[in-house]
Amino acid sequence: MSSQYSPSEIEARWYPFWEEGGFFKARANSPKPAYCIPIPPPNVTGVLHMGHALVDTLQDVLIRYQRMAGFEALWVPGTDHAGIATQTVVERDQIARTGKRRSDFEREEFLELVWEWKEKSQEHILRQLRRLGCSCDWDRLAFTMDETRSRAVKTLFKKMFDEGLIYRGDYLVNWDPVTQTALADDEVEYEERETRLCTLRYPIEGTDGFIEVATTRAETMLGDTAVAVNPKDERYSALVGKMVRLPIVDRLIPIIADNYVDPEFGSGAVKITPAHDPNDYEIGLRHDLPMINLMTPDGKMNENTGEFAGLTMEEGRLAVLQKLKSLDAVVQAIPYNHRVGVSYRSKAVIEPYLSKQWFVKMSQFKEPLIEAVKLGKVKIIPKDWENTYFHWIENLRDWCISRQLWWGHRIPIWYRGEEMVCFDGEGVPPEVEKDPSGLVQDEDVLDTWFSSALCPMSIHGWPEKSAVLGKFYPASVLITGHDILFFWVARMIMMGEYTTKEVPFPETFIHGLIYGKSYWRYGEDGNIAFVTGKERLDYDLGKTPPPEVHSKWEKMSKSKGNVIDPIEIIDTYGTDAMRLALTSVATHARQIDLDRRRFEEYKNFINKLWNGARFVLMNLEDLSKEELASGINPAHLKLEDKWMLSRLNSAIKEMHTHLEAYAFDKTAHLAYTFFWDVFCAYYVELVKPTLFGKVGTDSDRLVKKQILFVVLT
Repeated sequence: MSSQYSPSEIEARWYPFWEEGGFFKARANSPKPAYCIPIPPPNVTGVLHMGHALVDTLQDVLIRYQRMAGFEALWVPGTDHAGIATQTVVERDQIARTGKRRSDFEREEFLELVWEWKEKSQEHILRQLRRLGCSCDWDRLAFTMDETRSRAVKTLFKKMFDEGLIYRGDYLVNWDPVTQTALADDEVEYEERETRLCTLRYPIEGTDGFIEVATTRAETMLGDTAVAVNPKDERYSALVGKMVRLPIVDRLIPIIADNYVDPEFGSGAVKITPAHDPNDYEIGLRHDLPMINLMTPDGKMNENTGEFAGLTMEEGRLAVLQKLKSLDAVVQAIPYNHRVGVSYRSKAVIEPYLSKQWFVKMSQFKEPLIEAVKLGKVKIIPKDWENTYFHWIENLRDWCISRQLWWGHRIPIWYRGEEMVCFDGEGVPPEVEKDPSGLVQDEDVLDTWFSSALCPMSIHGWPEKSAVLGKFYPASVLITGHDILFFWVARMIMMGEYTTKEVPFPETFIHGLIYGKSYWRYGEDGNIAFVTGKERLDYDLGKTPPPEVHSKWEKMSKSKGNVIDPIEIIDTYGTDAMRLALTSVATHARQIDLDRRRFEEYKNFINKLWNGARFVLMNLEDLSKEELASGINPAHLKLEDKWMLSRLNSAIKEMHTHLEAYAFDKTAHLAYTFFWDVFCAYYVELVKPTLFGKVGTDSDRLVKKQILFVVLT
């Protein structure tokens, strides 16, 4: 063995050996008990990040552990088509390279470009997974839009459609005006932003009086169709049923009574814009109010706004407010901080938007989802996450599953006027074959999470009943980050029970999200300039930043310069050092502050492991197979030998306990301290005189060689 450990040389030699030797393959006809983990499939948008490195390392630790423990362990690799994200990345790429937007292409022409991107990105991702050391069964590669997974999606859609669980209707959705598609509630993030709270006054028809309403969205008053008060609010009881004249548009709207209105908030009267606020929408349905849409799909004021048409909603807000001031209809406008919804992908401000969409009725799934966790059918680890899970489920609304995209599973519905045909077979429905001009397929695609929800079954070929599905479903555990507890975990539980009458996994370990340290300076203008490159690397490795450089732990972001690339870490420190470092920080906490010095620490440990193994193997060169197979003779055990075997057995027992509890950080610490502080620091030093022939008998030397071999392997 070389005196120096070379990660790149060792990794390049052994991974192909494992893969070509079939060591990662799992057999459905094996008599061994099954163990399976569904991989959270990375998006084909680009490359893997440190979050992928963490979750894939933790899964591989479990897969290899269970494989060695005698299980038929299956880890299916896969990638996700990631509808909005991938389409956006490809469109940006085309704009940069050709100046063309998606709208400049025919649908099929653009989709060919996306498929090309997917192939290149997936190939790169799979290479990265191999470099991470992932022991996947590569022959079972699954892509969420391949033929098998597409069949599963269409089968599920038709089943739910036929059972009345999927419907199409006009609904107020979360609209992203940049990607121009609807988003589900859980795809909306919230930020605190400063705006103005404006109190407006509307004249009461037939009187000299006014009624005051407050709003942060002055532009939406153009779509008001009522003013609402609480029926128990005596201040307004005489006004219920009267009309007010809406400024600017000069439209009469009624004053209505509704229990939703909080009489303690503001004036106790609220403007109702059913087409642009979710609560107003519900009130509008209860009172049969008109719904006036004010916005175009790209986020501009439409023809219903008159003179303001063509302005962005932000510009329209200012222009409408100025107009109202000129009409003496503004009582006050004061600074106000409130939560604003933004798209998790484009970061555009979300606009409530009335449009025709496809939905899954969630009411029948609410109780089963709660019971799955409450009754212990699915155990969430750490248990702290149960409250978050229950909060989401208790507040379920119908799931908007349609997206106004080209890339994704196209909705398998064809229209002829009001007639709808749902078809889950290959190609087009028989009705279309008979009359190609008579039926037109829905233009929209399904939410990415609809196909992802089928992952634990579809990776084994569901809906086809197969030996693989029978052997490896349900999975043994799911490992994922807490950011997709509802996006993915809850929906897999929902679809698993709905399609197979079984939960898809009995346990899910929810790990924290990786944070990196950001460094920045304030410029003379007060703006922040983030530190990058070598300067940032120096601080990461321990150099003390000067007083003018500020720092804090934040979610990794390219713009903040705190991203750590896993491949860069592998090239610098080696795969094993990175994997051990990541395992060592995988506590049950919500946030993982990833200190780059961890990689250096575990690189040193891997070197120690190499040198310790080298010492052992050099001293076992004359140990025959027969001597090894003869077993350890207890009569020749010295005190140090008994101590070493005792510590080994204790470490093995403790390691089993930690792995079963998903205490990954404790497993890394145990491996580190046992090998370095126990084995190398004490036992190796104690046996050297015997190994080198200075003391003891041949029998003593044989026992110590056998123990060295046992500990190392």
